[in-house]
Amino acid sequence: MSSKNTAYRNDSVSKVTGRAYYVDDFRFYNEARCIPVYSGYVHAKLNNINYTDAENYPGVIKVITWKDVPGQIKSGQIFQDYSILVKDKIRYEGDVVALVVAETEEAALQGAQLISLDVDELPVILDSFEAMQEGTPLIHDEFNNNIICHHKVRRGDVDKAFNECDVIVERDFHTPFVEHAFLETEGSICIPKRNGGIEVYGSMQHPFSTRRFVSAHLGLPISQIEVFSHPVGGSFGGKDDTAAMVCARTALAACLINRPVRMIYTREWSMMEGYKRVPYDIKYKYGLTKDGYIKAVNCYILANSGAIASTTPWLTWRSTAQSCGPYMVPNVNTDVYGVATNNGFTGAFRGFGAPQSNFAIEQMMDICAEKLDIDPITFRKQNGVIDGSTTITGQVLNTHKVSLHQVIDTVIDASGYREKMGKNSHGKGDSVSFYGIGLASSYRGSSIGAEGMDFASCTVNCQFDGSIVLSTGIFENGQGAESAMNIMLADLLGVKLERIFYTTPSTSNIPDSGTTVASRGTLMGGGAIKDAVIKLKDIMTQNLSDKLRCLPREVVFKDDHLWGRDGYKLPWDEAVRILHTRKVFPFAFGYFQAPSVTWDEETGQGDAYFTYVYSSQVAEVEVDKKSGKVKVLKVTAAHDIGKAINKDMVEGQIFGGIVQGMGMALIEDLTMIDGHVQQLNLNKYKIPKSTDMPDMEAIIIENQDPNSPTGAKGIGEPALEIIAPAIANAVYNATGYRSYSMPIKVPILEGSNT
Repeated sequence: MSSKNTAYRNDSVSKVTGRAYYVDDFRFYNEARCIPVYSGYVHAKLNNINYTDAENYPGVIKVITWKDVPGQIKSGQIFQDYSILVKDKIRYEGDVVALVVAETEEAALQGAQLISLDVDELPVILDSFEAMQEGTPLIHDEFNNNIICHHKVRRGDVDKAFNECDVIVERDFHTPFVEHAFLETEGSICIPKRNGGIEVYGSMQHPFSTRRFVSAHLGLPISQIEVFSHPVGGSFGGKDDTAAMVCARTALAACLINRPVRMIYTREWSMMEGYKRVPYDIKYKYGLTKDGYIKAVNCYILANSGAIASTTPWLTWRSTAQSCGPYMVPNVNTDVYGVATNNGFTGAFRGFGAPQSNFAIEQMMDICAEKLDIDPITFRKQNGVIDGSTTITGQVLNTHKVSLHQVIDTVIDASGYREKMGKNSHGKGDSVSFYGIGLASSYRGSSIGAEGMDFASCTVNCQFDGSIVLSTGIFENGQGAESAMNIMLADLLGVKLERIFYTTPSTSNIPDSGTTVASRGTLMGGGAIKDAVIKLKDIMTQNLSDKLRCLPREVVFKDDHLWGRDGYKLPWDEAVRILHTRKVFPFAFGYFQAPSVTWDEETGQGDAYFTYVYSSQVAEVEVDKKSGKVKVLKVTAAHDIGKAINKDMVEGQIFGGIVQGMGMALIEDLTMIDGHVQQLNLNKYKIPKSTDMPDMEAIIIENQDPNSPTGAKGIGEPALEIIAPAIANAVYNATGYRSYSMPIKVPILEGSNT
């Protein structure tokens, strides 16, 4: 595939001119307004909801409780533990106990004030370790305990290996709750259809997940629910469960009053109810030989899932499979637990379990190198995977280019890492600030892997005038997926990009292609497009080879033409027109199923992913002696993503991932006190500002991947998952202070050598 079609966004004009329709831009006749009602409690038995006064308030149409739900009360991504409306037990402060539907939002808000609850408060369980203990009150009474998942890796003889090691290094780490902080909050508009179904519009991440939630709660067949795609103002993984539930509640209200209903969340509702990045408590023990090899690793992680399981069982599995980073370790014992508490619930966030574990792994690599008095780069490369290496899950890396050493060497050379290591302050010096440089590396399993099923589909429909309509099941969250799909189709068909129009599908006219997660969109969507192109070319060559004076297999597609023998050619639009006149439809349905993977739950052994993305980043920081404030000066990033479909967008993803990861590393810390979120708006929850941006350099390495039909992999999550440990290592080299938790807080250093 070529890289000629770069610096392209099919939706750029509509977004910068304000013509793009986000959910709150849609208007339908006779809309009612809907709002959620929260209890104010964190853990309580709900005995009764008193809402007569609210329903009699002027303008209020209906107050909806669990008794009005015609289908399931609970649904979920993995476990059925997420209540559309609370029936008997409040499990966290974001649980919704009722909906108020009114002619205006003001009337709904006033009516909600008149609702009162009869409850019995229950003990609040917030700590993961406490929640695991026998006899601790259950968050969900239908389960035997508060452990929602336990993943393992068992490789070699860990105890024996530790006894034979020369050096043992043990450290504990902690990562916090982190808010997605997307620009557009959750919202939905739902319209009852005349035939008994319902149309759903919403600020959501995955229309098909939303359709399943709506179907479950309304008790309607999936076929009667049509969820439409449209622009979304950011997600980063945060608009799956909560957004789907907002749509389900809105759909419920619309069905009950038989009118269009709109519910748009305030920032406060979004931050209180919506899920966060999963906090991790991590314990690592490394066994080392004196000549610099990692011989054994013991890893223990507690993941605080909050009150709902969401995707915690999936993301903790990724942390398990990649629990030693991109390094060869012959003896490994990993235990990762997801634990239910009464905190706000947690789930998918860009990186999906890798940022938390990498924060620990890549600091451990520097800590171990220092203990052994070995250069940290030498230590990484000595233990790093290469072609043919065996991972901790027993997977042999022999189906793609293993480029860990390449990305490390590239980022070292580009950043001047080795030369700048000599400038590290180590907490000493007379200047007002300390300087440090640090590095982190990773490999990331591409797509979903053994945690789920991987597939995608598309349609390519050539019109009479030669224009082409493309539709895929890969959902656009603002990341540029549609643009990448257009570019791949244009390159594979050899036509002008201007011919292709991407039409956003609904759930009724394209098959489910899985969620837009795991940096899978380009790889999976590209696979479906290539399959469709193969089928389309077969249709065209079988029916046009006579015009081109050649055999069907000899036809070449390039430069907006079909080429045959001896200079015979057909312009694309003429070729398509001939097909239509011959009553041959130039239409193809394409699909792609990822290569098979394997996993043994008891041993944690198997081919966890069918391919990997390799990454390395270097961060340079300056730490103020008086305040301890960390300023990131520059970040250099090198990522092997297989094939860059749109290089400008790839660079944008890398820069965005760096900045988002910086926020997690240095600033962001969503605080919960007694289960209550303390920052309910962005005036208190701080994220990086434009003035915090460092100088950034993105280096794209392209080793086309044979496991990907287009050679491309993904960059959305690899871009974020290692910047925090790179910064932490740089802060240590600047100050001598090692931070084992995020956000990194450096003590005031003036007057001491740390």
